Amino acid sequence: MKKTLFISAAVILLLAFVGGAIFFGAEKAEQAGQRVDKNQSVLVREHSPTLGHADARVEIVEFIDPACGTCRHFYPLVKEMLAAHPDRIRLVLRYAPFHQNADYVVALVEAAGKQGKYWETLETLLAAQDDWVMNHAVQPEQVWRHVEGLGLDLAQLRSDMDAPEIARLIAQDLEDANTLKVTQTPEFFVNGKPLPSFGYEPLKKLVDETLASEYR
Repeated sequence: MKKTLFISAAVILLLAFVGGAIFFGAEKAEQAGQRVDKNQSVLVREHSPTLGHADARVEIVEFIDPACGTCRHFYPLVKEMLAAHPDRIRLVLRYAPFHQNADYVVALVEAAGKQGKYWETLETLLAAQDDWVMNHAVQPEQVWRHVEGLGLDLAQLRSDMDAPEIARLIAQDLEDANTLKVTQTPEFFVNGKPLPSFGYEPLKKLVDETLASEYR
């Protein structure tokens, strides 16, 4: 009898915990949605790199840290979504360089963009991330050997990295990330909606639902 009561009590506590976790998660998602609704203007800035058709009706905004291993994992998956729906999805990148020295890599990639090599440089560095990130910190001089074969003027690249406008855009993105309560990367918003929970499946589901609603 006591054993039965103990099991029943344990089941009730478990159900209460699960129910509370679901409610808490839903509440957090609702709060995140309300926060984005109030701050739509900070989701995308003029300086934000974009990939995909300018008139695409589905827009994925990603806050990325180039030193983040999960960002490296997600990047090709997001590219696959764009490839599967050409002209229907646009990717916008925002920076949240939370790892030590990650702002150095952001500055390098942005400077490469001045030479028309933004996406090529970003993808090359993401692929080689294990070589220039150690103990969650960027090793700046380890980065350079990976960009030597990209046809960049490396002296100009080093000079352009120190441009005040690059420092300003990084600061702006970090300020916007703070406004939107972005605390980890990658963080995604699809047509202004935050993910209900983190993961590839929630992202794909939200993208698919948004595609269906925008192109029906």
